[in-house]
Amino acid sequence: MLAVIAALGCVAIAVFQAALALGAPLGRAAWGGTRSHLPSGLRVASGIAVVFWSFGAAVVLARSGVGATFLPDVAARWGTWILIVVLAIGAVMNAASSSPWERYLWAPLALVLAVLCFFVARS
Repeated sequence: MLAVIAALGCVAIAVFQAALALGAPLGRAAWGGTRSHLPSGLRVASGIAVVFWSFGAAVVLARSGVGATFLPDVAARWGTWILIVVLAIGAVMNAASSSPWERYLWAPLALVLAVLCFFVARS
């Protein structure tokens, strides 16, 4: 159950990043929050983030044995720990942001997802 919740969190981030990559005016809630529409470089970065977070969802599901059977066990094991580190760093960076969206939405979400992934990794 924790893995499914963590995977859904990763998918939610991927959907948000996809919206940014496609030009949605949500830039105040991402990448430092300095502009509502992202420049092309950050839109590309958001596109890359979509791939990362989609893969993160698959990794967590594979680690728990719920799905993503195409991933080898070693990739699921190490990938989950890498995801924990990335999420923890993201929580700290978002907490330090000048954007209220990043401080009050993304920082807590990243922290909760890191904890969920930790429990999945330990199981």
